[in-house]
Amino acid sequence: MDEKMKFVARILEGEKMAPLCREYGISRKTGYKLFERYKDEGLQGLTDRSRRPHRYANQLPIQIEKAILRIKHDKPNWGAPKIRELFKRKYPELQLPSKSTIHTILDKNGLVKHKRKRHGYKAQGTPLSTPKHPNVLGCADYKGEFMLGNRRYCYPLTITDFSSRYLLACEGLYTTKEPYAFGVFERVFKEFGLPHMMRTDNGVPFSSPHALFGLSRLSVWWLRLGIHLERIEPGKPQQNGRHERMHLTLKKEATKPTGHNLLQQQEKFDAFIQEYNYERPHQALDMRVPAEIYKASTRPYLGLPELEYPFHDQAIMVTNCGRICVRSKKIHLSGVLAGQKIGLKEVNDQIWLVSFMDYDLGYFDEEERKFQPLDNPFGAKVLPMCPV
Repeated sequence: MDEKMKFVARILEGEKMAPLCREYGISRKTGYKLFERYKDEGLQGLTDRSRRPHRYANQLPIQIEKAILRIKHDKPNWGAPKIRELFKRKYPELQLPSKSTIHTILDKNGLVKHKRKRHGYKAQGTPLSTPKHPNVLGCADYKGEFMLGNRRYCYPLTITDFSSRYLLACEGLYTTKEPYAFGVFERVFKEFGLPHMMRTDNGVPFSSPHALFGLSRLSVWWLRLGIHLERIEPGKPQQNGRHERMHLTLKKEATKPTGHNLLQQQEKFDAFIQEYNYERPHQALDMRVPAEIYKASTRPYLGLPELEYPFHDQAIMVTNCGRICVRSKKIHLSGVLAGQKIGLKEVNDQIWLVSFMDYDLGYFDEEERKFQPLDNPFGAKVLPMCPV
């Protein structure tokens, strides 16, 4: 069980806060903060680790895997079905693996020839802005992972305000998977309000390399909240230079030495946030601290607004597998839009325009059932340069 869950469970069982905090090596302030988060958000507020099982259902003993590889070596042109049949004859006393498990073993060892894939979305940057006021542009990234004292890796998710350099969040996570980032951003938006734009790189979970326009479920959620997307060019972290400079300071002051576990490390992060925002002067701010400049956004987080398409012929939901259904015909759109309402407009006989919010995504031919995307509509927008 994750340290956070263990800690809260023991509080709920009646243990005292002070001795429990001493046992975990954290302050009572951190302990009470964690318990308050549990009371506000339930277990979801504590869940920072992956749900990946410790053992996969198709993971075999090494001896069986070696036997499968020996058969493949002797029969290099055989696929999983034939290898499975020969395995059954040679080793009748052993449990017979499924064809999919054998195929996975072959693929893992580079023994499967893959068909040449079509090239999908190529990651690229968008125009970048330089706003002068807080809450126009937020920046987010994961600081490089590092190992804690308990031999588990920590992935700090950091969020800053571009103009004031105010550090909105530094949350230690056990994974960069998308579901865990949602909780961090939601807490930040509830506390500080919404920015107009968010700048990130093209990595997971901010972008999906094989999805439509490189979108991810996280970036689609931002769009639904009225947050436009800015992306730096691949291989150019200097385009998010202010944020990267903060990471250097974070590494020096909050990770050497590291905490023994995620709770202890988060306490270091919380202390760094306090010092960075309220005590550490910045030369670029005329030696002021970020808290002297930053003010919470006037755009409160109120959840997702309802989508309406009054100028389209119809509005339909994208299925969980990323498809839309028109006149009993299924057209694949994108899995990252699953559960989202889109607008359809028939612009010609059986030719439909597909829109999401105020963005035109592309067209599909009802007869061919093939979606053809337009140019990426999700570049950064020109926003009024006034205080917000």
